[in-house]
Amino acid sequence: MRSQTNPRKVAIIAVFAAFAVCLNLSPLKYPAPYAPYLIYQIWEIPIVAAFLLYGPYIGVIASIINTLVLLVIYPGALPTGPLYNLAALLSMLLGVYIVQKVISLSSKKVRGKLLIILSTALGMTTRVGIMTLINSTFLPEPPPIGFGMPAPAVLLALPFIGFFNATLALYTIPLGYFLTKTVCSSINIDAWYGRSIYTKTEGR
Repeated sequence: MRSQTNPRKVAIIAVFAAFAVCLNLSPLKYPAPYAPYLIYQIWEIPIVAAFLLYGPYIGVIASIINTLVLLVIYPGALPTGPLYNLAALLSMLLGVYIVQKVISLSSKKVRGKLLIILSTALGMTTRVGIMTLINSTFLPEPPPIGFGMPAPAVLLALPFIGFFNATLALYTIPLGYFLTKTVCSSINIDAWYGRSIYTKTEGR
């Protein structure tokens, strides 16, 4: 059974990681008008979809592969920049995961828009909170770890970075759910998040 499952997982991870890398390298980027050094992109959406479709293992591994590729071919302004992106993405997925687990332990059924709202709200919160801690710790460090920013400059930048992370999560998570539902409808499969939530409450 293991020999049949592993190749399928490898293929799934490869597809979603490749999709994320292609979007990361594409011109589909928009500098934030309030802080042009922050770039809105859509590459995290397929990672969120992989997480929702196939579970945390697939989502996290696809995220790591995407990061490793970017470290080699396109790290950006800072050599360790992709590691910041990875931390932001995983902290957001943590919030989504917590919602799934809390609901799966509850006797209440949460469906549709409410589930997306809860996941987005907590995903935003964990992303902003964790990244504020990471940025305040590492941005003052010299390259390649940080930008060597003085403490006052970091304090000035943190609200803008926090707003950026919040607004990025605000569209990334709902679109991840939308892509998940589209894939499920197209190939007639049940998503991991549905099985995780409804197994106990509906006897699946």
